[in-house]
Amino acid sequence: MKGYDIDGVITAGYVPESDAIIITGRSYEMAPETYAMLHRMCIFNAVYFNPLALDDTTIENSGGWKGEMINKFGITEFYEDDLGQIEAIKKINYNCKIHYVDTASE
Repeated sequence: MKGYDIDGVITAGYVPESDAIIITGRSYEMAPETYAMLHRMCIFNAVYFNPLALDDTTIENSGGWKGEMINKFGITEFYEDDLGQIEAIKKINYNCKIHYVDTASE
C-alpha cells in the first residue's frame, strides 16, 4: 500500500492511486478546506490528519505522527517532500520506502 503527503506532494501534482491513503501533517482543524481542495482536484482518497491543534503542529511531531500511521496501515511506500519529516518518519518506521519529492528542483 502507498501513502502520500499533501503539501509539496499532491499539491505538486502527484496523484495518489485510488487505493492509496493520504497522511498529512495538516491539523484536523484544516479538514474542511483540505477536503474541498482535494475534491476540486478529483482526489477522494481516505485522508488522515495530524490529531494536534494547528498551533501545536511542528515538523517533528507531524513526521512522528506520519511514521506511526505508516506503521498502523502497513504502508510500504510513502511520498514526502520535507526532509525533516522524512527523518522523523525513519526514526519510527524502518520498513517503508520513502520517496523524497524534491519540489525545489521543479
